Amino acid sequence: MTFSAPGPEQAAAAVPGPPAHLPPAGPLWSPDFRLYFTARSVAMLGDTMLPVALSAGLLSYGYSAGDIGLVMAATTACFAGFVIFGGVLADRFAARSLMISADLIRVCTQSTAAVLFLTHSVRLWEVLVIAVVNGTCAAAFQPGVASTVVRVAHDVHGANAVIRTAESAASLAGPALAGVLVGFSSAGAVFAVHAATYLTSGLCLILLRLAPAPPRVTGAGTGPTFRADLGEGWREFRARTWMWSVILVWTLYTLCVMGPFTPLAAGEIIPEHGAGAYGLVNSALGAGTAAGALLAMRLRADRPLRAGSCGIFAVALMPASVGLDLPVPGLCGCLFLAGAGGAFWGVNWATSVQTQVPGDILNRIHAYEVAGSVAMFPVGQALAGPAAALFGTRQVLQAGGVMALVVGATLLSIPAVRGLRRAAPGKPGCGGPA
Repeated sequence: MTFSAPGPEQAAAAVPGPPAHLPPAGPLWSPDFRLYFTARSVAMLGDTMLPVALSAGLLSYGYSAGDIGLVMAATTACFAGFVIFGGVLADRFAARSLMISADLIRVCTQSTAAVLFLTHSVRLWEVLVIAVVNGTCAAAFQPGVASTVVRVAHDVHGANAVIRTAESAASLAGPALAGVLVGFSSAGAVFAVHAATYLTSGLCLILLRLAPAPPRVTGAGTGPTFRADLGEGWREFRARTWMWSVILVWTLYTLCVMGPFTPLAAGEIIPEHGAGAYGLVNSALGAGTAAGALLAMRLRADRPLRAGSCGIFAVALMPASVGLDLPVPGLCGCLFLAGAGGAFWGVNWATSVQTQVPGDILNRIHAYEVAGSVAMFPVGQALAGPAAALFGTRQVLQAGGVMALVVGATLLSIPAVRGLRRAAPGKPGCGGPA
C-alpha cells in the first residue's frame, strides 16, 4: 500500500496504529503490493528459464556437462559466499536500493550473454564472469526480499502465499517457454528475455512508495560494527540446534543430490530427447512444486520439520528417474512427485524459520541459513562432471537418489528436528526444543 503521512485529523485523533514503516490494514492487492508482486513474479519467471538456456546453449557449442556445472557452480558459490554480507548490508543500508542495483546490473550481464550467444562468439571464461557477477548480485538482492514484504502488505502470510504460488507457476511455465524459444530461435533469445525480466523487476521496485525503514536500535555511543553484526547473527544461528543440524545435513543433500542433478540431467535428457523434452520435464517439476505448496498450506502439522522431512523421500525420484533412463512420461511423473515433496519440505522449513526466530535478528539468521543451505551446492555442481567421467552419469544420479533417502532418514533421526513444534501465533521463538 502506498505510504502517506497522516493528515491533521489522524494526528489529532491519536489512535494507535502500526509502526510507521509498516502499511496500515487494508486489502492485499494494494498498488505497492501489485508492483512488488510483479517484480518478483517476472524475475522468477526469467530465473526458471535460465537453466534450460544455459544448458542447451553451452551443449550446442560443444561444451560438456562438466562445463555447465562449473558455470552454475560459479553463480551459486558467489551467492553462498556473499549472502551473509548482503544480510548485514540490508540491515545497515536501504535494502530496496541494493535490490534495484542488483537488478540493473543483471540487465547488463544477461544482455551481454544474449549478444554472445546470438553472435556465436561464446567463450567459457566470459560465461563464467557473467555467472560470478550474477551470483554476487543475487547475494545483494535476496536479504531484502523478506523485509520488503512486510512493508508492502499488511497481510504478510497472504502475501507470502501469493508469491509462493507465483514462484510455482514460474517453475511450471519458465522451462517450457525456454525450451520453445531455444527450439525456434536460440539460447540467446532466452538470455534477452531474461534481461528484460530483470529490467521489469528493477522498474517496479523503483516505483514502490515505501516509508523510511525504522532506525536501528543501538546503545550509547556509536552503533555496532559490521563485524559485530555478523557475530551476533552467527551466535543466534548457532544457539538453535534444530536449525544448524538441518543445515549440516543439507550440505550432504546439496553436495550429492541437487548439485550434480541439473548439469547431469541436462547432459542426459537434451541429447537423447531434445531441449523441448528437458523443458517439459522441468515444467513437471514446477507443477509438482505448486501441488506441494498447496498441500503444505492445507496440512499444517504440529511438528512441521518432522512432516516436511517425509517429503524429502519423494525427492529421491528426481535423480533416480533420470539415472534409470526412464522415458519422458515417466520422468515427468517422477519429477512431479519430487517437486511436491521438495515444496512440502520447503514450506514447512520456511515457516519454522520465520516463526521460531525473533524479528530483530531474522534477516541475518536468514542469511546464515541460506548460505549454509547452498554452501556445498557449487561443489556438487563442479564435481558432477569429474564424478560422471569416473563412475558414469547414470550411476552418479542413481547414487543421488539413494542419498536423498539417507538425508530424509537422518533428519527424522535428530530429536531437535523431529520434535520442533509449530510456534504459537504471534509468539516467535516459542515453538519447541532448541
